[in-house]
Amino acid sequence: MAETKKYVRIKKASIEGAWYADKLGQIFEVYYENSVALGAVCYGYYSVLREDGELIITEKRPAKVGERVLITKPSPMGKQSYKTGDIFIVNHENTPAFGGVRTSDVTGFIGPKEYEVIVNNEIKNEEADEMKIDLNAMGYDELLAHGDAVMEAIKKRTFQEGFQAAKQVQRKLAKMKTSINTQARRDEIVEQAKADVEGLREHGFYHTGIDSSKGNETYQVKVYYVEFIVDSKERKVTALVRRLNDKTPRHVGRAQAAPNDCFNVHIGKAIALRRALGLTVPDEYLNTPQPTEVRVGDFVSDDSGVNKALVIEDDSWPPFSGGAVIYLKDARKYCYRIIDDSREEVGE
Repeated sequence: MAETKKYVRIKKASIEGAWYADKLGQIFEVYYENSVALGAVCYGYYSVLREDGELIITEKRPAKVGERVLITKPSPMGKQSYKTGDIFIVNHENTPAFGGVRTSDVTGFIGPKEYEVIVNNEIKNEEADEMKIDLNAMGYDELLAHGDAVMEAIKKRTFQEGFQAAKQVQRKLAKMKTSINTQARRDEIVEQAKADVEGLREHGFYHTGIDSSKGNETYQVKVYYVEFIVDSKERKVTALVRRLNDKTPRHVGRAQAAPNDCFNVHIGKAIALRRALGLTVPDEYLNTPQPTEVRVGDFVSDDSGVNKALVIEDDSWPPFSGGAVIYLKDARKYCYRIIDDSREEVGE
């Protein structure tokens, strides 16, 4: 008994944001089917609304004369004029005995591994075969009526495809805008952290605007000095606070980036110093959005997180300090993950 398969051809996307909105005309193998949706595969299990797809049932066997065949695996050899999803009717005059077929639409033959025989589908093709339209037999008014119907169908098809294309562009623009806003917000927080650290250092010398309700005794009334220990490898910052004449730190604050977060030394310093001084850490420091734009001076890594490289200017010479580097254009092209955007090596 011949092996039976089911495919769904995408005809439309009636739901905004459907995964197949940009895949009109393509076919996908069906994994399961229910009364609501067709379960088609595309890098995993996804659903297609029944009204959006054409169900095609096939058998894997040699085609007979007059049968329709569905191209499922075009041979990578040669330059075929057909592609996956194309449908042809077998030409009875040229049917090779070894299972390949010939059609009036294709030059040469279609190999037995390239097609499957269509045994049924949802589109009533038989009705179209039985009701041939003879334009020569129609009167003038009837021709105009058919012409108007054809033009209306073309308008609807054009509108639908144009609408889907516009929606796709709109989604891309919205994603781009979100990415830009996210990066801008991160930049603001980094600048805020830099100013915060500078302000807290100066406070230790001058104690301007003392508020006894904030911080520890050192922050409130004592002269203090700040030292930072940065461990980029471990992605952590330690703040050491000494009072006047102290030989050892009086207070210690620490900050460490989460495994999946991008490390930024300026935000780390602000968090560590505030903790050392008994001050509240602003929520934006703890929940800073991740960077979306790679820049010169960033450190990036592959998905494993093991291989790390410094992003440098395009066509510039690598620094003499050694270490792996990558040009900016390549980091953007291959979408490497940004793991450190402190950019201290470029003076920021």
